[in-house]
Amino acid sequence: MEALPKPEVAEFIALHLTDWTIDDNTIVRDFKFKTFVEAFSFMTAIALIAEKMNHHPDWSNSYNKVNVTLTTHEAKGVTQRDFDLAGSIDQIWKNYQL
Repeated sequence: MEALPKPEVAEFIALHLTDWTIDDNTIVRDFKFKTFVEAFSFMTAIALIAEKMNHHPDWSNSYNKVNVTLTTHEAKGVTQRDFDLAGSIDQIWKNYQL
């Protein structure tokens, strides 16, 4: 699988993943929760989907904040796999916006 050209990544994000940003060869999004437990629950939900997809995020957690960075390491850039996982993460995020 080859990395997508940056203009194509930018276009897809503008149309479908508007809360994500491009950072070099990755796409990134920050999330903020009311509590640490919510943040950790969110990460757990992502982990289950990422494992099924066999595509794992680079991420960090500090109390109620989660930073997610997606890239396809073997392609050295963003691929459709990253878009698919980002879309799934956005769907999970909706559950926390109620």
